Amino acid sequence: MKNLYEVIRRPLLTEKSTFLKESQQTLVFEVHRDATKPEIKKAVEMLFERKVKDVRVARVHGKVKRQGRYAGQRPDWKKAFVVLKKGEKPVEFFEQA
Repeated sequence: MKNLYEVIRRPLLTEKSTFLKESQQTLVFEVHRDATKPEIKKAVEMLFERKVKDVRVARVHGKVKRQGRYAGQRPDWKKAFVVLKKGEKPVEFFEQA
């Protein structure tokens, strides 16, 4: 990965990710499938200017979807759980809202 903006695709805003952000200072992102833990850590530290304690990743397999007799599959993707260091200010994704 060369570009930091290619590593992090988008933040995942779900009930679970909101709970993790508030209770354990953990951010959840959808990342590029080939991104490594050091690349994810560097991208978060550069883009959001926060110190990262730990990065965990999970590969998510795409679901099989059907439309009548035709079946297709959604693409596989990767999820990253980024734990911020103690004392770091949490990232707010919707500050203006």
